[in-house]
Parts: sequence; C-alpha cells; structure tokens
Amino acid sequence: MPHVYVILFLLSALAALATYVIPANQFERVEGPDGREVIDPDSYGPVEATPTSFLDFATAVPRGLVDAGEVVFFTFIIGGVFMVIRRTGIIENALDRLLRAFANRRLLLIPVLITVFAALASLIGTQELALVYIPVLIPVIIALGYDSMVAVAIALVGTTAGFTSGVLNPINTGLAQQIAGIETFSGAGLRGALFLAMITLGSFWVIRYARRVEQDPAKSLVYGEQDELEKQRLYASGADGEAKRMNRRQKVSLLLSAPVLGVTIWGVSSQGWFMIEMAGMFLLMMLIIGLVSGLNPSAISASFSEGMRSVLEAAIIVGVARSVAVVLEDGQILDTIVHSLGSAVSGMPGELAAVGMFAVQTGFNFVVPSGSSQAVVTMPIMAPLADLLEVTRQTAVLAFQLGDGLTNILYPTSGYFMAALAIGGVRWEKWLRFYLPLFGLWALTAIMFLVFAQVTGWS
Repeated sequence: MPHVYVILFLLSALAALATYVIPANQFERVEGPDGREVIDPDSYGPVEATPTSFLDFATAVPRGLVDAGEVVFFTFIIGGVFMVIRRTGIIENALDRLLRAFANRRLLLIPVLITVFAALASLIGTQELALVYIPVLIPVIIALGYDSMVAVAIALVGTTAGFTSGVLNPINTGLAQQIAGIETFSGAGLRGALFLAMITLGSFWVIRYARRVEQDPAKSLVYGEQDELEKQRLYASGADGEAKRMNRRQKVSLLLSAPVLGVTIWGVSSQGWFMIEMAGMFLLMMLIIGLVSGLNPSAISASFSEGMRSVLEAAIIVGVARSVAVVLEDGQILDTIVHSLGSAVSGMPGELAAVGMFAVQTGFNFVVPSGSSQAVVTMPIMAPLADLLEVTRQTAVLAFQLGDGLTNILYPTSGYFMAALAIGGVRWEKWLRFYLPLFGLWALTAIMFLVFAQVTGWS
C-alpha cells in the first residue's frame, strides 16, 4: 500500500477531475437552528461552473490545513501535553497500578474501557477524544501483552459506538432532530438499545482479536513493525518487582488539576465547548501537573516540543484529508452530489426507503466526514423526503446517525480518524483488515434497527 499522503493526494486529484464532469449546482443557504446555516431544499439550481484550476489544486492541501486548523492544532497539543505528563512519571506510576489491578483479568479491561468511552461519546458527541485516549492506552495495552491495534481499537470502537448511537448526543442527534423539526432527544429508548448492541459487538470483536494476539503474537496485524518493536521495548516489561507509588508532589498536582478537568467536562457537555476550549484546558492541566510535580519551565517547554514532533504526521494528515472536500467545494459540485443521492432514494419503495437513506448518508460521509456539517447539508432534504416516502422523520435522523458514525473510522477522508491511526502507529490498510468485518456486523445491525423503526412507525 502507498503512504497515506499518496492515497489522499490521489483522492484529491479524482475530486478535481470530477469538477470537470459533474455539473455545478447549488442550494441557497438560510439560517437554521442555533443560527447555523442550512440549505433550502426548494432552491436547487445550476450555477456557473468553476472547475478546479491548477492553482486551486496546488493550494488544496494548505487550504485544507487551514480549514481543519482546530483538529490539526488539537492533535499537536495532545501530543505535547501527553509528553509533559509522561516526563513527570505520573503515567508510569498509574500504568503500574492499572497493570497490577488487571493482571489476572486483563481481557475485562477491554469491554470496561469501550463502554466508558462509548458512554462519554454518546452524551457529549466528541468522537475526537479518541486522540486523547490512544497515547494513554498504548503503554497499558502493550504491557498487558497485546498490541497497538488493540489500543487503537478500544478508543475508536468505543467512541464510534457511542457517537453513532447518539443517545443524548448534541452533535449529531440533537442538531439533526432540530433541523428535522422533531423534539430534541426524543426516541432515546431505541437509540439506547442500539447503544447496547453496538458496544456488545464492538467489545466481542476487540476481545476476539486481543485473545488471538495473546495466544500467538505473530498473528498481530502490526507484528514485527519497527514502531511496534520500539513500543514493546519501552512498555512490555509489565508490573514486575516492587509496586510503584506516586510521591507527594505528583499526588498534589493531580488533585489541583482535577477541577480543571471537571470544568472541561462541564463546558463540553453544556456550553458547546469543542477543540479550542478543550485544548486550552489541557494546556492549563499540563502546566499545573508539570510545575507542581517538579519540572521547571524549560523542561516543560522541551518536553512539549518533543511531544508535538511525535504527532507531526498525524496532524498533517488531517489537513491533507480535508483537501478532498476543499476541491469539491471549490468546484461547486457538493450540492449536486447531495441532490443526486436524494433523488436515488426517492425512487425506492417504502419498505427499503430507510435503508436507502442509510446508504445515502454512508456514501456522502466520504466527502463530508463531519456530523454537524453533514446534518446541515443533508437533513433539510432527507426530512421532507421522509414524509413523501412515509418514513418517520425520527427514522430519517437515525439513518443519518448510522451513515455518518460507522464510516467515520473507515474513510481516509476522515481527518481525526487518520490522525488517530498515525498517533497509534497503525497503518490504514492494517486497520481495514481489522475493522471491515466489524463494520459489516454493525451495518447489518443498523439495517435491522432501521427496518424495525420503519415497520413499527417509530417516532
């Protein structure tokens, strides 16, 4: 497989060629819920074609980096913060305690963590927190005898299961329901059942792979890779010898940083905070932990820079992935794609309409892998279309959630996902070998839930 930069560059080139083939059309934008800009479904019409020029294509990646700036710099900051905390010795001490606690029940840690991560993502809608979890998980999971794939899978599978089911998720469920004109967070019962089904299947799949690696390390999908060997050298010693204990300064630093973490959770869950605010709070926690634990400002700065260097590729991948959407937006063919997908669903019989909507959202997520962006573009079309097809709007919202969430950790155009793989040291093609069977199980589950919703007239 070529490097991920090559894959994304080729996708950008195909998008540029598409602007010469697909006619340029556009919906008018109007103000929607919470002041967000949404499309007017009755305003579709042709506009002057603007196919991608040489300069447009040459600058797509830099402009993608600018457009995805929040995710890019959040990735840098997470890498720096993690390295500073690691230099204090707190992570090693916490790792030792966790290893001793789960030494004789290591597999139990997998479903516990997946459930916790899923619950957080389902409540606050932050799939991107996988970027925070992965660097913390890798030392623990490798020390327990598994590999980086297991660590990455726990974070991505957990956050995706929670985000997709979206029991009380303001990012996809809440916004889509507002646009569709139905009560916010209504229908939570069926989404709760979906949540349980997804974390059960996800936990089963990760445990199955972890057990296989435990029995025969050569069956690891990252076996023998240089980066993986280096991690095993650093972390695979486990919790041998005398138990490690935190000193007083380390304990005080964690105690003082706890209120900052609490404020962060409050801000994300109730005040609409996202990556910029979270990054600022993480920087504050880093300074508190670093200074109180005994690191001087120069040591903190040097460690922070080292951490950012370690995630350089992960951060840049986000911008390169965003370049695909930049090219399509320049060519004014995104709305054409949306309209064509909606027209394809309109010809389906009622029994298959909900599944067709799921397929449409799954396809569109390749070019717009953002829950909120996809909601404001597709839901103004899918909601009235659902009325014509005798599908409840609640079911249309569920189709949107499923089509968006499941592919967020499949498509290389999903910036945060590709950054997560780079942070974890897992190549995209290796992840596909792990995830595609689970994606199939989840997609089948999604279809079953959508058919049930359609048959029962769920609202």
